Amino acid sequence: MRLPLHSVAPAAAGILALALVSGCASGTAQPDTGSRADVTAGPNSVAPAAARDATATPTPALPDQLPHLGSAMLARIPANSTQVIEAIGAGPNSPDATVVFFQRTATGWKAGDTWPAHDALKGWTIDKHQGDLRTPIGVFTLTDAGGLLANPGAKLPYYRSSGFAISGKGFEGEPLAGAFDYVIAIDYNRKTGVSPLDGTYPLGYDKGTGVWLHVDHGGPTHGCVSIPRPDIISLLQQLDPSQHPVIVMGDAAALAR
Repeated sequence: MRLPLHSVAPAAAGILALALVSGCASGTAQPDTGSRADVTAGPNSVAPAAARDATATPTPALPDQLPHLGSAMLARIPANSTQVIEAIGAGPNSPDATVVFFQRTATGWKAGDTWPAHDALKGWTIDKHQGDLRTPIGVFTLTDAGGLLANPGAKLPYYRSSGFAISGKGFEGEPLAGAFDYVIAIDYNRKTGVSPLDGTYPLGYDKGTGVWLHVDHGGPTHGCVSIPRPDIISLLQQLDPSQHPVIVMGDAAALAR
């Protein structure tokens, strides 16, 4: 059954001013990566290797238990991942999306919460570049989180920092303040096991930086995926590093391949 596709918010930033370096919202943020004293860390079960599209042996669950995904996307989900987020874009050039959380159980994949979401202003791409206003398509691990506000109960390592402060307005004139109160780093072109604000880009700066899940501000992002504030808090509380969570994201047609 086709899920309704709604809208959500901006993308995130890297170590520089978020308006300039990130796949996220326009505006400014402080280039503060935070100290280890600011970190609330759970057991990080994913090795801190170069961050790029996750590729592994196919998950042994029945394919039809993860809807919307074709064989190519299913084959990229690591066999040890028992938590999967699907971010389903309304179209290849649309900033509107739907996010669905799946948990693998003894009887197969079970759908959990479904949330309206936003992706980048110009939609999706398989060849991400800095400033293209598109969100990368693929399967990516989720290993680190953080935000301007205190840890709301995240199991992922959580880095609190004033560097997540942001100001300014989005593409539709909406205020961006609070968009990075809570973020989950999407492991595209980033070093894992560090703050989402870290400025290490394994694929190079030109391939895009700072792609996050973050608080929706009511408009398109620069490259991130955003969901409403209560929902990202719920997601932070559910994601468990011991279950090797990943996000599968792209427009509906790309995901179905």
